[in-house]
Amino acid sequence: MTPSQKNVLLCVTGGIAAYKAATIASRLFQKGFHVKVIMSDSAQKFITPLTLQTLSRNEVYTDTFEERDPNVVAHIDIADWANLVVVAPATANCIGKLANGIADDMITTTLLATQAPVIIAPAMNVHMYQHPAVMQNMQKLADFGYRFVEPGEGLLACGYIGKGRLAEPEEIIACIEGHFSGAESVAGLPLKGKNVLVTAGPTREQVDPVRYFTNYSSGKMGYAIAKAAARMGASVTLVSGPTALEKPSGVHVIDVISTEDMFQAVMKEYPDQDLVIKSAAVADYTPRIKYGEKMKKNKENWSVEMEKTKDILSVLGQKKERQILVGFAAETGNLEEYAMDKLKRKNLDMIVANNVAQEDAGFSVDTNRVIIYKKDGSSIEYPLQSKEKVAEEVLLQALELMAL
Repeated sequence: MTPSQKNVLLCVTGGIAAYKAATIASRLFQKGFHVKVIMSDSAQKFITPLTLQTLSRNEVYTDTFEERDPNVVAHIDIADWANLVVVAPATANCIGKLANGIADDMITTTLLATQAPVIIAPAMNVHMYQHPAVMQNMQKLADFGYRFVEPGEGLLACGYIGKGRLAEPEEIIACIEGHFSGAESVAGLPLKGKNVLVTAGPTREQVDPVRYFTNYSSGKMGYAIAKAAARMGASVTLVSGPTALEKPSGVHVIDVISTEDMFQAVMKEYPDQDLVIKSAAVADYTPRIKYGEKMKKNKENWSVEMEKTKDILSVLGQKKERQILVGFAAETGNLEEYAMDKLKRKNLDMIVANNVAQEDAGFSVDTNRVIIYKKDGSSIEYPLQSKEKVAEEVLLQALELMAL
């Protein structure tokens, strides 16, 4: 790859984390990238243009109307120059403007004009980050194809502890390098241009307005897969049952409650998908009668008659056309027997099996120990590792099937 193919436009908006942009610019230059910088007016309150000019070895753009070269229009010229645009830090204000097509400064004007991929690295107060308007704006940008580097958790400049701290420069640079490593072979973004559907969490089956049946699934495995797929460049839809997890940035999330809700959501999205990974632990049975009022405790014994829910995975297997279909088998014994039976009965391409009776690999924990079985009879056993790492391994194995 020649240097001219590694043009990074770094957009710096106004937050205390703007000082980290100096490290990003410096490291990128040292790694052979061509770096140009645009700064908002607010960013210049925290760090000077001269600092970033010195570190990037290029002039810094600050004013839409400052046209130094009469042969070009600056914001169009730089928009065309960029192979990748990175907004770091990205404030709630900038994210809101981009999501709604507002172009009132050099950064937003250039971003609306560029055809290059865009990576957003948010940084703000934890409550701002969790505000519905901000979450909605990030979702809109994800739908537009923008990628996100999620903020970290910890002590924020405002004194709060929570999620909102700008990702470390090393993580942002790794994301940039990952993008460019795939420029020729798509090795860095192996799922670029692919649609991936992931299901996660439990479902709830209502008995009456205050009671329901459910299971112990936390959704952590499915959320890890959704995040990893987004990092690999996919357009990701996550159909999630009720969980306590934060919605992942850059992922389209559809919230559902019951198995029927999940069935309807999945079937609506299914035709457009290239890869479906169904990691949700859906309820197999639902009460035959759902009471409209709370049942009073006036009986010594109370029996609830149950009936089967729709088998979402089986229906997907029956309707499968070009999709690669991956299931999960959460078992407490006879792992291989049950997993292989499920793989064949439901017409899956691959199944991920784990023993949820193990304390370090079951529900709610951050680690997992899995065996992947494929329809050709092959299998791969993985040692105990983080669910994030398991997610990457599952996607890499699914990619092999997609290449066949």
